[in-house]
Amino acid sequence: MKILRLTMKGLPNFREELCIDFVARQRVDEKDMEQLHHAFSNIYTNPVLSFIGINASGKTTILKVVSFAIELLGNQPLNNICFKEILDDLSVQQTVLFTSFFYHDDTIYKLETLIKKKVTALDKNKRFIIEDETLWEKKFQNVKTKKGIFDFSASHLLIKRDGSEKFLPNDVSIMIALNKQLDTKIFLYDMSNLTDYNILNALGNYPREILTFFDPSIEFLNCREDEKEVDIQLKFRGKEEIRLKHPEELNRYLSSGTIKGLGVFIRAFFAFWEGGYLIVDELENHFNKEIVATLIRFFLDKRVNRNGGTLIFSTHYSELLDHFDRNDTIYIVKNKQGIGIANLAELLKRNDVKKSEVYDSDFLEGTVPEYESYIALKKVLMTSKVREEL
Repeated sequence: MKILRLTMKGLPNFREELCIDFVARQRVDEKDMEQLHHAFSNIYTNPVLSFIGINASGKTTILKVVSFAIELLGNQPLNNICFKEILDDLSVQQTVLFTSFFYHDDTIYKLETLIKKKVTALDKNKRFIIEDETLWEKKFQNVKTKKGIFDFSASHLLIKRDGSEKFLPNDVSIMIALNKQLDTKIFLYDMSNLTDYNILNALGNYPREILTFFDPSIEFLNCREDEKEVDIQLKFRGKEEIRLKHPEELNRYLSSGTIKGLGVFIRAFFAFWEGGYLIVDELENHFNKEIVATLIRFFLDKRVNRNGGTLIFSTHYSELLDHFDRNDTIYIVKNKQGIGIANLAELLKRNDVKKSEVYDSDFLEGTVPEYESYIALKKVLMTSKVREEL
């Protein structure tokens, strides 16, 4: 199962409907075919989606929304989803509509899921429930254009939630029936909750090639877990083996870049293998530019990424944009009276300009701190006001 588009309408703190396309929007030429994932017919999807914006623009929130939508498709109950917090500011009168377009084998599907908050009168306990849900299908042989992918006016109604389902909890999507019927699942590796906690939480025997890429002095690293405890074996070349019981202890021996790198690249391997989705918030944290560039190149290399794995990340650094030949893989995030996004392909028609220079010039507006804020900060740093107030 592969995602084509996600839209979310009615989300708190967003100024408008959020629409994220996985389908390549721009024209696909022969060179692009070497980087993009072929979905069906003449339709391709981007193996990398990037979200860039200034501080507090809403990048992390958008990643949480994407993660929530993918987990919804993967049978997770709403109230068990890690980032259900994106719905916390809903009132009991409000609803959020999640619309997902995806395909499997020769069929395209459209799922509409209407979600609301329910608060019990006795203890004020809040739960999220699915108030309404509908699933349609159509064969992709009839799709002739990109616009036609999302036109379901002549589709077949597959499942309609009507409240009579005996064994379906009110916080579980009807996707559970489709996933069982198709014997498929969606693979998500979400690292966005590790942005502020750099810890190695993937167990197993790490391939030497990955270890050497980040730290050539490491001979081996094995992490196992039994019923009672974790057993970590770490050895540097020419030194005695180190035995540890907690992943946090690795911070004493490995650099922050090595720890994050091992976690990211191991999950990238599984995304390549399964055609899954890897989400990383602030990708550049703890990494030098070449490591970030290497990860992006791997996702854009069909010899490595043979099953169409997708990297979804946020960043502050405009230099990363220059690693992309295409504009439609980049989303600009702004927060003006609510979070909003715009695909760079809509704002910049040319691919042959340096994207970082366009972004840093504020040609796109709202991509650099406001000049008035800069002047105010400069003035306060030139006075004793900060010291007096602290």
